[in-house]
Formats: sequence, C-alpha cells, structure tokens
Amino acid sequence: MPSLNPKWLAAIQGQVNLSPYFDLQSMTVEDLSPGASRLEIALAQKHLQPFGLVHGGVFSSLVDAAGFWACYSLLEPGLGLTTVEMKLNYLAPAQDGLMVGLGCCIKMGRSLCLAEARVEDQDGRLLAHGTVTLMVLKDLALDGQDGLPPKFLD
Repeated sequence: MPSLNPKWLAAIQGQVNLSPYFDLQSMTVEDLSPGASRLEIALAQKHLQPFGLVHGGVFSSLVDAAGFWACYSLLEPGLGLTTVEMKLNYLAPAQDGLMVGLGCCIKMGRSLCLAEARVEDQDGRLLAHGTVTLMVLKDLALDGQDGLPPKFLD
C-alpha cells in the first residue's frame, strides 16, 4: 500500500479545514493515513441542542466525515466520493470538550466503499459508532485538485 505524501496531506488539511461546513462545525482533519482518519471537533455552545447536549447532527457529521476521509485516503487521484447511506448508534451524550472521529475504511470497491467510524471524547470514552457507504464518482473532483502535490509517495 503506497504511503500518503505529507505535502499532499498538509494541502488537504489546509483546504478542507477551512471549507465552509468544516468551519461551521469547528471540525478539523487532524490526521490521515492509508485507510484511516482522525478528525476533531472542539465543542462550543453552537453545537448544543436546547437541553444542553451536543446535537445528534454533530455526531452524524463527524461519523460521515471520518468515514469519508478514511476511504478517500485510499482513492486513486482524480476520483471523488459521496455518501449514499449511513447508520449511526448514539451511545453516550456529550456537552463540552473534544469529540474525536476515528474512521477506518473496511472495503474499497470500484463503485462502493464501506467505512466505519467511532466518536470518542478526549478521554477515549465511546460516544457513537457508525458505518458509512460511499459511492465512487469519476466526475467529482476536489476544488483545486489539479494544484495539489501528488497524493502518494512512489
């Protein structure tokens, strides 16, 4: 399995972490390795629902993104992914601190990929678990993809 180019990873983190939705959620891609991802959300008042707990949509966003980036890390350059199905189990509430999304690509196919993701707090307590099915798309490119360094090291 080829290694990810650190220059590509830095460029991806710079682009993705500043994208509008990631910025809205205060979500960041902290690390990618082939088939794995680590994303984080520093929780704030904006993540809470009226009962003072983190809204389920924040968990969902983190599961979706962690699964996506775990599979994207293995995807050949020039291809894109989009989520076609997600299943999520909420296991414990969160109110503050850090939420960590740990994604793992389970199966990489030509047209579909399957990933799983765990959401933990900063102490490693499991808050949620989910699976994400992603469709491989030939005509979906990351904005600015042509200007990125090579994805894989030779």
